[in-house]
Amino acid sequence: MDTEATPTSRRSERVVGGAGVLALLVASAVGIAMGATKPVGIGWVAFVAMVGGVALARRTGDKRPSTLVWGSGLASGAMIVSVGLFLLPDALNHHPKFGGLGVAAGVIVGFGGHAIGHRLSHIDLPMDATVAQLTAHAAAAGAIIGIVYGNMPELGPLLGVAIVSHKGPAGYAAADRLQRNGRSWLPILLPAAGVGVVAVLTSAIALPASPPVNGLVFGFATGVFLHVAMDFLPRCELGSEIHDALSVDDDAHEVLDRLRLHAVASTVLGGTVVVVLWLVVTGGP
Repeated sequence: MDTEATPTSRRSERVVGGAGVLALLVASAVGIAMGATKPVGIGWVAFVAMVGGVALARRTGDKRPSTLVWGSGLASGAMIVSVGLFLLPDALNHHPKFGGLGVAAGVIVGFGGHAIGHRLSHIDLPMDATVAQLTAHAAAAGAIIGIVYGNMPELGPLLGVAIVSHKGPAGYAAADRLQRNGRSWLPILLPAAGVGVVAVLTSAIALPASPPVNGLVFGFATGVFLHVAMDFLPRCELGSEIHDALSVDDDAHEVLDRLRLHAVASTVLGGTVVVVLWLVVTGGP
């Protein structure tokens, strides 16, 4: 259970956030020296997106559920289409059967990690449970991005940017939750930096020249990202995070019905943007 921050915890929150930024700066220098410029760039996009989400949450202190709906919808739509356009075809090209098996494993492991990670909110941790969950997710995303780009340097940055687009709404939701509990937003800098740090480290991992192994690895990455994308679909239901963001004076059922239309529109728009950018960048199928 979250409690009000003490002077000691506030100092530790500043240390955690500062350590995250420092680690990203060091990892960026190492990545540039290694030639891993795409993981470095994607890592900074993730960092800016999450910090931008935090800034938006702090600015809209009255909580605007439509902001959360549109942010989540745009990100999830972009991720789902990116999975279909970039990750899934590549996984199946490596090996149809093992690639498909990897996708299934990634979805199941992603769900399992999410379910088990929720238990972090019920135990005592050296950091806020919200930050711990975000850090674990960031490390997983960074590991997969690093491996994908480390073994397929020809991939353009569009895939990585679309994949980390959910960091914006994730930062917004986390900052809003921390503010409600009287906690500082500064520790969010740790998971914001975590994608880039882990991506640079794992970009040095070279996969063996084995189609089944590569099919499993890239399929697994596809499944994990697909699970994350589906998890970020804006669910305008009673008890959801979006419902929690409503004003106590709102007619919840009426507002949620209206927000469902926003959820559909934002998801379609997010996916469409990725398709249009893909067509512009590649010149067509």
